[in-house]
Amino acid sequence: MTEKLPGIKHIIATSSGKGGVGKSTVSVNLALALQQKGFKVGLADVDIYGPSIPGMLGLEGMQPQVLGQQLLPLQAHEIKVMSMGFLVGQDAPAILRGPMITKFIQQFVSGVQWGELDFLILDMPPGTGDAQLSLAQTVPLTGALVVTTPQAVSVKVAIRGLRMFEKVRIPILGVIENMTGWANPGATGEANPFQGGRMLSEGAHVPFLGSIPMDQLVAVSGDEGKPVMIEHPHSPAAQAYRQMATRLLDRISDLEAGASALGTFRWTLSTDEGAPHRPDPSLNRSSQRSLVPVGLGSTRDGIEIQWQDGTVLEYDFRGLRLACPCAQCIDEMTGAKILQPNMVPVDVRASIIESVGAYAFRFNFSDGHATGLYTFELLRSIGEARQAALEARKATSAN
Repeated sequence: MTEKLPGIKHIIATSSGKGGVGKSTVSVNLALALQQKGFKVGLADVDIYGPSIPGMLGLEGMQPQVLGQQLLPLQAHEIKVMSMGFLVGQDAPAILRGPMITKFIQQFVSGVQWGELDFLILDMPPGTGDAQLSLAQTVPLTGALVVTTPQAVSVKVAIRGLRMFEKVRIPILGVIENMTGWANPGATGEANPFQGGRMLSEGAHVPFLGSIPMDQLVAVSGDEGKPVMIEHPHSPAAQAYRQMATRLLDRISDLEAGASALGTFRWTLSTDEGAPHRPDPSLNRSSQRSLVPVGLGSTRDGIEIQWQDGTVLEYDFRGLRLACPCAQCIDEMTGAKILQPNMVPVDVRASIIESVGAYAFRFNFSDGHATGLYTFELLRSIGEARQAALEARKATSAN
C-alpha cells in the first residue's frame, strides 16, 4: 500500500451534512474496530467547533506534550488521539476564521508525531464549509465516509457533503447509516420505517457500508468515556462496527486495485526532482472522456498531460497562467476576468508543479503567482480548447 504521508498509509475523513447524526461516535468505534483487527490506528478530532472525542475516550482534561515542533498524541485503547479539545478545553469556544481553520487542520495532520499508522481517521465538523475544503486541498485523503441517519431530512443534508467531496475528486468510501431502528426490535414491536442511508448510497452510486442499530448502550458508553467496542464488544452495535470495518477494508482494496492517478507529488522542473509518471504511449484510448491524469511531462514551452482515456494534451505556460481561476485573477461574484494578457510576461514559466488532494494541480509561476488551483476538469477543458484552436489555425492556413 502506498503511503500518503510519511508513516501513514491511509487517511480517511468521516463527515456528515449536519450535526447530531453520531458522526464522532462512528469515528471512535470504527477506529477501534480497525485497531481490533490488528491495524495501527490514529484518530484526529478536527471538529474544531465542537470537539467531543476526548469525552468519548475518557481523555477530558488531558493535554498533549510537545516534542520539538510537533505534538505528541495521547493514547486510548491502543489508538493514538489528537483533538482540539485537548488544546482549548471541551467547553471553550473555538472562534476561528478560514485561514486559521486551514492552519489547525494542517497542524492536526502534519504537526502531530503520529509515527507509523495504517489508518488515520479524521472526525470532521459537520457541513461543507472552510474545514472540508481546506482538508480536501491540504491533506492527501484516501477517501471520505458519509454518516447519516435513516430520516429523509438527514439524507438531504448528507448528500450535499457527499457531492462536495465528489466535486474535489475525493473518493467516497461509503455511506454509513447510524441510529437505524432498534438493537432489539421486539422491545418496541416496530420495524424501522426508513431506509435513508441505503437510498443515498444507491442514488449516488457509492457503497453502503452498513447500518448501526439504535442502542442505549452506545450513548451511555460514550458518555462514560468507555466506547461500546470496548465496554460491550458482543452487542449488536459492536458487531455492526466490525462488519463495517471489514467492508471498508474491502472498499479500499478495490480502489487501490484500480488506482491509476498520479498520486501526491511536488515536481521541481529545473532539476526534475519529484517528477510524477511520464506519459505512456502504450496506454489504450477509450471512447469515454476521462478527468483522471495518469501522466505528466514537460515540453519546450509548457507541459503535456496524459489522461486515463489515452488522450495527450499540451499546455503552454502562458496560457495556463492566463487561465488562473483564483480570486486575484477572476472576480468571484461576477466571474469576469481581472487578469489581462498585458499583465502576464510573455516568457512566464512554471518552476514547480504540485498535486493538491486528488483533484487539482498548483503551479508556481515565475511572475510570483502561485494561488490558483487548477482542477482536473479545468485542465482538461483548457487542453481541449487549445488543441481545437491549433487545429482550426492549421485548417485556415491550409486553405
